[in-house]
Amino acid sequence: MSIIEPCQVLTAGYSFHRKPFYSNQPDGIKNYLFRLQTDGRCQARIDGKMTRIEAGDLLLFNPTEPYELDIHSELNPMGEQVVESGDYHIFFGGPWVDEWWNHHKRPNRIKVQLTEALLGLFRQLVLEQRRISNPYPEISSYYIRILCLEFDRILSEQPTATHHNYLAYQIKNYIEENASSNFKLDDVSSHVGISVSRAVHLFKETFDTSIMQYTLDVRLNMARERIIFSPMSLEQAAESSGFANYTYFHRVFRSRFGMSPKEFRMIHREQL
Repeated sequence: MSIIEPCQVLTAGYSFHRKPFYSNQPDGIKNYLFRLQTDGRCQARIDGKMTRIEAGDLLLFNPTEPYELDIHSELNPMGEQVVESGDYHIFFGGPWVDEWWNHHKRPNRIKVQLTEALLGLFRQLVLEQRRISNPYPEISSYYIRILCLEFDRILSEQPTATHHNYLAYQIKNYIEENASSNFKLDDVSSHVGISVSRAVHLFKETFDTSIMQYTLDVRLNMARERIIFSPMSLEQAAESSGFANYTYFHRVFRSRFGMSPKEFRMIHREQL
């Protein structure tokens, strides 16, 4: 794509659902859509059937594809019916996007790591769209182009399926799905049917980090987004992200982000 054509971000936002939500647009959504599941789970129509969507699932739909989303209550580890689903969503379009879309065939869903780099792109697009006065709308245009190209890079780096990395990705999915609850290494290894030592080795070999470190990363990412965008208290944001001890949460949060949760909330909400 040698010629850069315009593209436009129409809406960008973050939603955290604690009540059921349903949307069905069988004739398409009229624009392109990126939707990144950051917390909890829901269901969306993928390849003609309703499919479970979990944290780390990045969805992409073109303007003519049917779009159906269902956020409903599910049993949590305590046996309670709860609704919990958080996501970034961006509606966009334009000639550049049309050219990008037609350049390759793309799936509606891919698994991604909820890294600071990827979340930062979504967060920055949300902040740009929330500006009361925005004399530079082209900034959002460049951000969405970067996000589209990042989508292509993630697809190109998807590993070739083997039994070993399949098990490692199953472990990764289990962590992302259950990070808000208190689980042990035994639970993780039992989920994929291998020993704890084997699970620890496979995960480290595939992702170059430990199971517990990745769990901590997922929980901190969950807490960070809730601190910025949800009305929860800091204690509720920590507890709902898998931290039973607020003192411990405060310490690891400060170590990761260089400030306390309270300072983090104040600084980022001033930008909204």
